Amino acid sequence: MVTVGSVKRETDTVNSYELRPIDDELLPAFTPGAHIDLHLDNGLTRSYSLMNCSWERDRYHLAVDRAARSRGGSRWVHENLRVGSRLLISPPRNHFPLEVSASHSVLIAGGIGITPLLAMARFLERHQRSWELHYCAREPARAAFLSEISRPYERGKVTMHFSDREGLPNYDAMVCGKCLDTHFYCCGPAGMLDAFLRATATHARQFIHIECFTGSAGTVDGEFDLILAESHRTLRVRKGETILDRLLEEGIHVPSSCREGVCGSCEVRLLAGRADHRDMILTEAEKAANETIFVCCSGSLDPSLTLKL
Repeated sequence: MVTVGSVKRETDTVNSYELRPIDDELLPAFTPGAHIDLHLDNGLTRSYSLMNCSWERDRYHLAVDRAARSRGGSRWVHENLRVGSRLLISPPRNHFPLEVSASHSVLIAGGIGITPLLAMARFLERHQRSWELHYCAREPARAAFLSEISRPYERGKVTMHFSDREGLPNYDAMVCGKCLDTHFYCCGPAGMLDAFLRATATHARQFIHIECFTGSAGTVDGEFDLILAESHRTLRVRKGETILDRLLEEGIHVPSSCREGVCGSCEVRLLAGRADHRDMILTEAEKAANETIFVCCSGSLDPSLTLKL
């Protein structure tokens, strides 16, 4: 449990929130790229990246963009969280870790995707590592934390790109001509990630890192059987329904948060069957290994899947 220590309006749609421990205890440590879950009073759970310095243990700092088509999460946060509000949160998790030994790091952010990359930039600058940040937004008024990001850095370089003025970003230019062991990071909407992955297609996969703040649609194309090995039950997942929907309908609790394959809360061991992986967490190698599935968004390529449930 934490308390809201401050709320600041960053743009017309983005608020930042400082979360403090209630009893002056140290908060769990985190690494750059990590996120926490907020358990909201309306019953929803939502994941947000931590953007403050990872060596800070007295606060978590995050930002929430109020989505135009909010499903209740970002809208509730904006309308209800005030200084002094108490909130249940999860420990930090990291599916988007920073490779701290890289000789150079290229960070590419779109909109609110700046938050985990801001934590990375702060870490790299403090530890005297070489880095560059490309921050893409529609216009300056929509770019949160612009004043801090635009300040001079000793080891880093920041480039701003505003699409209303300059058109679409040139991702090829952002990634070309770097040293061989450069690591590339991108966080933003799905269209940005697609363009980024095309631009980095010739790079070794271990140097490419992505995180999307908007995941898949969360539905499956057809029907299939869901075999639960431990409870000896078979369920039918209907067309247009997620595995998570079906499990919850049957009273089977699986931790979940984003429902978009972004946060990693709903991971379940896969025992048999080929999953149609639609999450934004597993690498291509992990998808091919087919040992785990995120049930909020992924489906099946076979007539049945067997889960360790």
